[in-house]
Amino acid sequence: MNEPFWRTKKLSQMTPAEFESVCDGCARCCLVKLEDEDTREIHYTDVGCKLLDTKSCRCSDYGRRMRRVPDCLKITPRTAKSYRWLPPSCGYRLLSEGRDLYWWHPLVSGDPGTVHAAGISVRGRVAGPEQDFSDDELAHHLVMWPRQIPAIARKKPAAGRARVRRAAKR
Repeated sequence: MNEPFWRTKKLSQMTPAEFESVCDGCARCCLVKLEDEDTREIHYTDVGCKLLDTKSCRCSDYGRRMRRVPDCLKITPRTAKSYRWLPPSCGYRLLSEGRDLYWWHPLVSGDPGTVHAAGISVRGRVAGPEQDFSDDELAHHLVMWPRQIPAIARKKPAAGRARVRRAAKR
């Protein structure tokens, strides 16, 4: 049995389509983040980028995002390891660190709904788009959950996985 491409290739060896498919569709990277000027620590908010479609957890203008959102950063094979703000569940981060994808990743599960059912995506957790909040208000929307991996997402018990898949199809 052949190993899947993400286990045999480095990010830099992947085709553009393979590289794009490493994105699990969680949209945690599309949350507004604040950087502490003194410590350089990154803090997530529950506020989404103005282009984030909170139902699909995808960018509503992916092809032009860099022009429309000047501080949007493109993830590339070179930058994946250096972007310390990528969440610990991010496929790009995991693979750049030599780790494997979680069971709920669409490449592993074969179902794009498992990222939502496992509690990884931002679906239902975004307070609103960034244009609805002032800079001062953003400080009141700091959250820890984008840096955490829910218990259901960490383990893959056979019965639990089947239960999650059924929930995703509802």
